Amino acid sequence: MSDDEPEVNISGGADGGGAFAEFEPGDADTRAEAVVDELGELYWQKAYGGQDAFECLVRTVLSQNTSDVASQPAHDSLMTRYGPGGSASAAGPDLAVSLADAPQDGLAETISSAGLYNQKSETLIRLAGRVVDEYGGAAGFDEFVKGGDPREVRSALLVMKGVGPKTADCVLLFAGGRGGVFPVDTHVHRIARRMGIAPPDADHEEVREHVEAAVPPEKCGFGHTAMIQFGREYCKARKPACLDGPEACPLYDLCDRVGVDELTGEVVDPAETVE
Repeated sequence: MSDDEPEVNISGGADGGGAFAEFEPGDADTRAEAVVDELGELYWQKAYGGQDAFECLVRTVLSQNTSDVASQPAHDSLMTRYGPGGSASAAGPDLAVSLADAPQDGLAETISSAGLYNQKSETLIRLAGRVVDEYGGAAGFDEFVKGGDPREVRSALLVMKGVGPKTADCVLLFAGGRGGVFPVDTHVHRIARRMGIAPPDADHEEVREHVEAAVPPEKCGFGHTAMIQFGREYCKARKPACLDGPEACPLYDLCDRVGVDELTGEVVDPAETVE
């Protein structure tokens, strides 16, 4: 197990809040838990939480429909310009107030590396305005996310235009430190269905429900981030490591390989295997 969580990661790496810890694998009650235990041994085990809630929301919006490699520079540029003491910050330490007042063209230019920068800049300005109007700014929003009932926080986030389930869950996990939250991105959606720990035709919300029900709350956070890393390194969309033989994938024995034909090398979305 490594404590070297990448900086290029939606969690922000080692400086992104939370703390490294060790969770005893024990005897897993479900295959999903066994998968997470193996991921924890392969990568890292970490209890998340502690990020500033509004900055976490910003970071997650920037990551939508792009890689962390592309969104991380956009986040860094945004914080340099609009964060506390930034060159375009007129609100002192309050990022929400700064973004709510930001000209869209300037913000779009700042976050251009993240892709879809016109759409994302519009979303960020709108979200910042709502946070200022409803919570008084970033500090009030942070207090709500970290102290409010998780169901109420998730519901409040989901009614914000531009915030989907994955974004809401990332804020709950990385800022709120809420156990039992397993955000589902494209990697988690693919891997959970391919491995057989969620139905092959499950949508993102159904995958989340299956995984959260089968994995202990304290293991969901690092299960999410480690599964993303596993998807990048081994369980890729078009060429999963298992095509190179059982020894090429460390989770081979726990996987049903739904949609993967090891003989022909054909790989399809698991949903396509449902008759």
